[in-house]
Amino acid sequence: MMQRRLLLSAAVAAPVVLSGCASQNLDGYASEKPVLDLAQYFNGKIDAYGIFQDRSGQIVKRFTVVMDCSWKGNEGVLDEAFTYSDGTTQRRIWRLTKHADGRYTGTADDVVGAANGQTRGNAFRWNYTLALPVDGKVYNVDLDDWMYLIDDRVMINRATMSKFGVRLGEITLSFTKRAP
Repeated sequence: MMQRRLLLSAAVAAPVVLSGCASQNLDGYASEKPVLDLAQYFNGKIDAYGIFQDRSGQIVKRFTVVMDCSWKGNEGVLDEAFTYSDGTTQRRIWRLTKHADGRYTGTADDVVGAANGQTRGNAFRWNYTLALPVDGKVYNVDLDDWMYLIDDRVMINRATMSKFGVRLGEITLSFTKRAP
């Protein structure tokens, strides 16, 4: 009887464990509403609130971001001013280009090469390598960044940070667009 319970537990748990290994597919969001247009959402002032969790789930950084965003045609600028819970500050200025089929490329001073992303429905997936300063050294880490538009003012962002394929932690942000 005990052995059958263990087998049943393993059979029930296996799909859950295996589904944790699968990655989400951007096309799965194609019919989700509201449809995300980065040039429309990232236009004006946006406030963001975030955390960084290490691979054990421990929150090791809290931060706020004030973003000043503008677009001219297919070219956008996202000027981000970070304030961390320890009082330190940082600034990142993204320069984005909108391409056909919901594709975007972007650069920033601390991004290695170009970032590449694409929208589908209410979602945006963004991949890039960030030059991350830690204790006087700079490490290039990869980010797999997902954003989900909730309504015309709120977007949720989850990013996984890794190096050599090893997950280092996760970043979670909530964006709120200020009323015009």
